[in-house]
Amino acid sequence: MSLGILTNVAATYAENNLNQTQNSLQTVLQQLSSGSRINSGADDAAGLSVSDGLAANEAALTQSAQNAQNGVGLLQTADGALSQVTNLLDRATTLATEASNGGLTTAQSTAADTEFQSIVTEIGNIGSNTNFNSTNVFSGTATNFVVSDGTTAGTTTIAATTGALSSSSVGLTVTDTAGVVTTAAGEDLSTSNLATAAAASTALGKITTAIADVSAQRGSLGASINQLNAAANVASSEEVNLSSAQSSILSTNYGQATSDLAKFQVLSQTGISALAQANSVQQEILKLLQ
Repeated sequence: MSLGILTNVAATYAENNLNQTQNSLQTVLQQLSSGSRINSGADDAAGLSVSDGLAANEAALTQSAQNAQNGVGLLQTADGALSQVTNLLDRATTLATEASNGGLTTAQSTAADTEFQSIVTEIGNIGSNTNFNSTNVFSGTATNFVVSDGTTAGTTTIAATTGALSSSSVGLTVTDTAGVVTTAAGEDLSTSNLATAAAASTALGKITTAIADVSAQRGSLGASINQLNAAANVASSEEVNLSSAQSSILSTNYGQATSDLAKFQVLSQTGISALAQANSVQQEILKLLQ
């Protein structure tokens, strides 16, 4: 190889390799300091795209679990209110049974009827005043709760109906196997005045039917609560799995990164030394001119 000063090929090689080493060293230091293997699209374009997609799925699943839990809260509020209605109807049963006994005086029958009417009024109050998130709980219209992973195919809508509740009607809403929603009228309690043994006996039968209506509606609510809890659990479990998958893509492998750090630090030092040596070779030409 001839000696010349116009082009120092050895120094150029050394400089290029040193630049590559410095870039790699900078990338490793970013990974170690951020904890993330991908800090820009240049690090891993495909991996970044997958990670962003998983992050969107995670966000949808996290909110979906919250949606389902909100639904559970609504239905549990309705169930708790209906539990109190059952207690009131149980007391009404006691009063009607007592009033149907012909041995009561007029004053005693009137007292029983007065308490009975207050029970009817309270059932109406429960129906109109029970709220969840500033919305009346008892309605014959279904409330839709959406559970989704952020995709159209992964979206499920769960419809739950609490049913209507008023002082004159203990509403019962059921869905048959064909999915057709039908409403069965509840028992009219307000017209059953326990003033006589005969009226009390009639009222007793209606109260018994009303208790069965409320019990059936609570069973329906319980089934919906279980469905929403299951949906929330599935969403949470899927979110955890996606989070783990995203972490495996994004997270820095510290074992590998520290090994690379040591390698690039050595290469940086040797590259600087090699560049210095390549530059010094050019200086040797001066000796030929002495």
